[in-house]
Amino acid sequence: MFENLSERLERSFKILKGEGKITEINVAETLKDIRRALLDADVNYKVAKTFTDEVKQKALGQNVLTAVKPGQLLVKIVHDELARLMGSTASDLVLESRPSVILMSGLQGSGKTTFSGKLANWQKTKKNRKPLLVACDVYRPAAIEQLKVVGESVGVDVYTEPGNMNPVEIAQNALREAKQKEYNLVIVDTAGRLAVDEQMMNEIANLKEALHPDETLFVVDSMTGQDAVNTAKEFNERLDFSGIVLTKLDGDTRGGAALSIRTVVDKPIKFIGTGEKMDALDVFHPERMADRILGMGDIVSLVERAQEQYDEEEARRLQKKIAKNKFDFNDFLKQIQQIKKMGNIKELASMIPGVGKTLKDVDINDDAFKSIEAIIYSMTPYERANPACLNQSRRTRIAAGSGTKLQEVNRILKQFEQMRKMMRMMTDSKMNTMLNNMKNMSMPR
Repeated sequence: MFENLSERLERSFKILKGEGKITEINVAETLKDIRRALLDADVNYKVAKTFTDEVKQKALGQNVLTAVKPGQLLVKIVHDELARLMGSTASDLVLESRPSVILMSGLQGSGKTTFSGKLANWQKTKKNRKPLLVACDVYRPAAIEQLKVVGESVGVDVYTEPGNMNPVEIAQNALREAKQKEYNLVIVDTAGRLAVDEQMMNEIANLKEALHPDETLFVVDSMTGQDAVNTAKEFNERLDFSGIVLTKLDGDTRGGAALSIRTVVDKPIKFIGTGEKMDALDVFHPERMADRILGMGDIVSLVERAQEQYDEEEARRLQKKIAKNKFDFNDFLKQIQQIKKMGNIKELASMIPGVGKTLKDVDINDDAFKSIEAIIYSMTPYERANPACLNQSRRTRIAAGSGTKLQEVNRILKQFEQMRKMMRMMTDSKMNTMLNNMKNMSMPR
């Protein structure tokens, strides 16, 4: 996502390298290159031109500080403008009704059904709501079955009426069911439709009128580029939706839709889909996305994902074990499983500033931990709790049991021991620092 745009922008900023100050002449060449980079990323032409005009105006009006180079100042201005272009701040769902209703809209194949399941899962696990998915796509073969499978995978109930071809009637019945059974959120999955299909557009307009949804979300496939922006504009004129969802941002997308759509339809991007798994859903943060576009990483999102998997009690227990040099393979296995829950390894690494560019052409397999897990699972409970007992014969047996080579088992054990030593040193260092601070504290007179 945005890899080509990031590279092009980085090259654009290098034009100012070595310049003593920003002038109309040297900034013009940089901005021409930035505009080309935006157009290559499939950003709307008018949006790209307005963007570079705004950057130029702000850049020429700035006094360059002695400690800040012109290139660095321009990066800051471009960053702020990118964030403003995408909406400046994150926009939350406004769900005030009981039950609250979210209506999905969009083209066929944009990912509405999958996103409906992701959103239901997100609301259930993070917002403690009780959602009900409603199958109102009565035209696409197996659409109802797909929603059932999605609902089952996230543990959310799905309301269906087999044989009923009236989506408005189905949705109204589902709403009554939700009130009776105390669901506090109803997510209505609708059929994909073209803006030129008058009958289908009337149908979703009738759905909105009948349900009075708290949120009407337009789900768009970000890989369709400018077509996505044009479609959003047409849908908005008919539906007046409240927010946008960008799906498939983990694919080979140039990112033009994310940068253009907010300006063209004047509606906030609320969520982005970042993978196929049901937890691959993120709230859209314009500033963080601007950081990632400019190769600055996204440490805040990385920390948030880590905090979701963080167990304070478990952390305290682990710290005590490390201090006593009792960290074993059972603990190691738990740490691996927590990292895996955080998401795609390459995506996580790209959130670290400076790492994304380095990993561009590196293929990181999501199954990278499988051989380590196989080795640990091939150990006996005693061996996992007592790594020191792993002699040559035990290692040979573990290699055979895990389907790996003895050299790989030896390498994993060596790395595990090095990690244990490093963790112990870090714990000792913290303890020494705390003791020194206590010694250096002045006693009250």
